[in-house]
Amino acid sequence: MMRRPMQPAMNGPRYNEFIQSQKVRVIDHEGENLGVMFTREAMEQAQELGLDLVEVSPNADPPVAKFLDVGKFKYEAQKKANLARKSQKTQEIKEIKMRPNIDDHDYDTKMKKVVEFIGDGDKVKVTMRFRGRELSHGQLGMAVLQRVAEETNEVAKVEAYPRMEGRQMLMVLSPK
Repeated sequence: MMRRPMQPAMNGPRYNEFIQSQKVRVIDHEGENLGVMFTREAMEQAQELGLDLVEVSPNADPPVAKFLDVGKFKYEAQKKANLARKSQKTQEIKEIKMRPNIDDHDYDTKMKKVVEFIGDGDKVKVTMRFRGRELSHGQLGMAVLQRVAEETNEVAKVEAYPRMEGRQMLMVLSPK
């Protein structure tokens, strides 16, 4: 009786003697379907070509295996995964700080940054900071934040409406 070798902790597809099914559907190195054959017979054919038998679709019935170079196959899969991870955009939260009695020019400058951040696909946290007696005039801060929401309503939606947290009033905008 032939004993199977101990299977190492594998990451990636099974190949050669690690394929567990008796029969596999075989596709050769040129993409031709060779049909269903015994795994041992397919492994011998692959070794004659100097390649490995790699299980590419283990959940099919019978599993699909290809004649490939395992190292090259794993390398290509790793490259594809890295490229997918690199092209993934993470959404950041950018913060813009304002005061209740902000001047028009300063307000316009901050609004340009808000629109730029939202255009980049980031969320924007608008913080209204109150100092001293300004705290008793919360309606001034609320008016500025509502003005921000109205001016950005075409490119952004209000995710968190203005609320007080200590001496600050916060509002979060996210891209539409």
